[in-house]
Amino acid sequence: MLEKEYREGLKEKERIVVKIGSSSLTHPETGKINLEKMERLVRVLTDLQNQGKEVVLVSSGAIAAGRKTLQIEKRPKEKSVKQACAAVGQARLMMLYQKLFAEYNQLTAQILLTKYTMINNVSRENARNTFRELARMKVIPIVNENDTVSTDEIEFGDNDTLSALVAALIGADLLILLSDIDGLYTDDPRKNADAGQIFFVPVITKEILAMGKGAGTDIGTGGMSSKITAAQIAAGSGADMVIANGEYIGNIRKIIEGERVGTLFPAHRAENFKLENYLYTAQYPRQ
Repeated sequence: MLEKEYREGLKEKERIVVKIGSSSLTHPETGKINLEKMERLVRVLTDLQNQGKEVVLVSSGAIAAGRKTLQIEKRPKEKSVKQACAAVGQARLMMLYQKLFAEYNQLTAQILLTKYTMINNVSRENARNTFRELARMKVIPIVNENDTVSTDEIEFGDNDTLSALVAALIGADLLILLSDIDGLYTDDPRKNADAGQIFFVPVITKEILAMGKGAGTDIGTGGMSSKITAAQIAAGSGADMVIANGEYIGNIRKIIEGERVGTLFPAHRAENFKLENYLYTAQYPRQ
């Protein structure tokens, strides 16, 4: 009964962050961009914007797109090669997004972030103001990590974490993570046929954290562990979060209509929640 009430509450969400991973944007056979799926994503997000909701898209795919454009078959390990792929791929990705959104007369903006942007008090506030102004202008921001200039010390590591931080930054009330899996399972369903899906996680316990162990795919970087970390950030900031399968873009609409899709982590806003607590490192100490 508690889950049903929370699901019904998703209908009232007004500020929504949607994150889509590289594996959900590309064809598994070739690693190339899935244009049909991308077009459906654009149509759904534009329709949400047309309903009066504020929408932010956090999109992976820059390195994957760059790899294919540069004809690099295997995922690169060298930082410089990754950054070159990101530089080429980000431009291609934005070109596709802008072309598709333009068909629906929807304006978009590109926002590339590094962890330093969030750590620095001035740049963090500037970023927040930019999001706020774009929302006022009815523009959909398309966010990605600035992989071209990020270093090991200042990178977010994956866009699951980035999307949760963006949700916290702008005061979103719903974060949807589109992944290559239906949600959180009791075990890896790709290895254990008896694994069962968990549809509702009222509280993130040690047992839930233990279920998150795992790695990403050859295309993406985030595993279930990063998604649970994102849920901790989002819930603490006051946003509900849902993990759902990005294979079916229509899941976005189903989630917002209150259907039992994916795994729901309800918000538990922490009184002492501070975005900065999730960002500081030895390289960038507390200011």
